Amino acid sequence: MDGKVAKGGEMDRIALARFRPELIDRRSFLVGSAAGLSALGLAGCATTDGLSRMEAAALYGPVPDKKFPIPAVDIDKVDPKYYRRTVRYDTKEAPGTIIVDPANYYVYRVEGDGNATRYGANVGRDGFLWSGEAYVGRKAEWPIWTPPREMIRRQPEAAKYARGMPGGPDNPLGARTLYLYQKGAYTLYTIYSSSAPETIGTNLTSGCTGLLTQDMIDLYSRTPVKTKVIVLPA
Repeated sequence: MDGKVAKGGEMDRIALARFRPELIDRRSFLVGSAAGLSALGLAGCATTDGLSRMEAAALYGPVPDKKFPIPAVDIDKVDPKYYRRTVRYDTKEAPGTIIVDPANYYVYRVEGDGNATRYGANVGRDGFLWSGEAYVGRKAEWPIWTPPREMIRRQPEAAKYARGMPGGPDNPLGARTLYLYQKGAYTLYTIYSSSAPETIGTNLTSGCTGLLTQDMIDLYSRTPVKTKVIVLPA
């Protein structure tokens, strides 16, 4: 993007950790130890963003799915400012446009009339941040994940997935993925679903952008192929 080349491939160091046999759950995708985020108050108490804990629990509750059940998000591990909400957002971009704001760990879907749906996100770490314009070239539910050659060189045990890791709860790309393209070519960057709530609001990927699974399902369902995506400078 803007002349920069994707150095880390499609996924982040979260994925690298998964190939260690002693690490068996999705939390093993974390880079280092994510600091515990502030717990919310008692059930029913209002958060700083005006959303009650009860409302947040409902918004991020379990989701039935035709392939794999999606568990509820542990909302105690998410700063309330990253909960999905409708906000004022002045832009000249058309409704439906996706705007990634890595400096503030947000993804916006422009709704029109000065409003946008805002989602909390994790974003690229130092050395993998990028900015520019792309579009959704394809989208997939429970996608197959294939480690790029660069990752296999860095982490040879990833070679067993050289032909692809089947979709499922343990797949790094999660339940839904939007693939970003420029001029007909896949950029190796995605907007994907993360089941690790403690990563929201952090820099840990190789340029990809992760949303909570429930947020990603919402965005995915309203995003057709060819949707414009703008990534702002960090």
